[in-house]
Amino acid sequence: MTACGVRKPSMKITFCCTGTKAEPWLLGLHSALPGAEVAVWEAGAAAADHAVVWAPPQRFFDEQTRLKGIFNIGAGVDALLKLKLPPQATVVRLDDAGMAVQMAEYVCHAIIRHFREFDAYEADIGAGKWSYRKPLERSDFPVGVMGLGVLGARVAQSAAQFDFPVMGWSRSAKKLNGVRCFAGAEQFKDFLSETRILVNLLPLTPETRDIMSLQTLSRLRSGGYVINVARGAHLADDDLLALLDNGHLAGATLDVFRTEPLPSEHPFWQHPKITITPHTSARTLRDQSIAQIAGKIRCLEAGRPIVGIVDRVRGY
Repeated sequence: MTACGVRKPSMKITFCCTGTKAEPWLLGLHSALPGAEVAVWEAGAAAADHAVVWAPPQRFFDEQTRLKGIFNIGAGVDALLKLKLPPQATVVRLDDAGMAVQMAEYVCHAIIRHFREFDAYEADIGAGKWSYRKPLERSDFPVGVMGLGVLGARVAQSAAQFDFPVMGWSRSAKKLNGVRCFAGAEQFKDFLSETRILVNLLPLTPETRDIMSLQTLSRLRSGGYVINVARGAHLADDDLLALLDNGHLAGATLDVFRTEPLPSEHPFWQHPKITITPHTSARTLRDQSIAQIAGKIRCLEAGRPIVGIVDRVRGY
């Protein structure tokens, strides 16, 4: 109630997440924000204060023009920023919500599987062959992580725990314990030339599209290995295949692709040096995400600062 005895309107939250089961999210948001009205968006619905979205249609934003906050239930916002959004709305991405540890697990597994030659052992076992390989030196397999945000920093520092030399490259200068950091275009070539295992965790922007191309991947140490867990459009597919086939690259682990699901005719499926997974390196954990979104909505409503605000010009 207000001082005059008039009931204050409830805060309205609309949920528009393509391919996501809505009911658990609605129940969780109701529980975390008990005073709010939470509902799945339908065309023609009343204006909401905040939106929780994933791959929404343009019509959603054409109708929901009064939004204060737009909360994307994933770390990547490249698809969202292609839409025409309400200019006054604050666009917010998930900072972690349980994804960082998953990403670190996935990338470290891929690094170690390659370094310990477990793929070769698997092939031998499949052929009924009992074999040994000479242990390799970690110092010969420096890991370079592109992108040192919340996820990239966790991945880089996790890889360092296995005693690999680890480097990181980002747009702006960073400092991370156990990681040798490079920054900006002027240090990018040096970063690549010292890297043997390249991990991509960059946001997708016009500047980073096709950043893993013949020109850049050729700078990796001979026998290089590529791990892409960011976006498929970061990688020039044909350039990767050419470098695998000429022997400059030893292999790749790919979790993201330009077209998903990956078309059945795509050569990645059958290439002996490529391991693919179905965009599963780090999945959104619902309970952690709801808690983070609810906390940020409370802060925005109270006029308090939050982290994870997307810069629409930079694209992340």
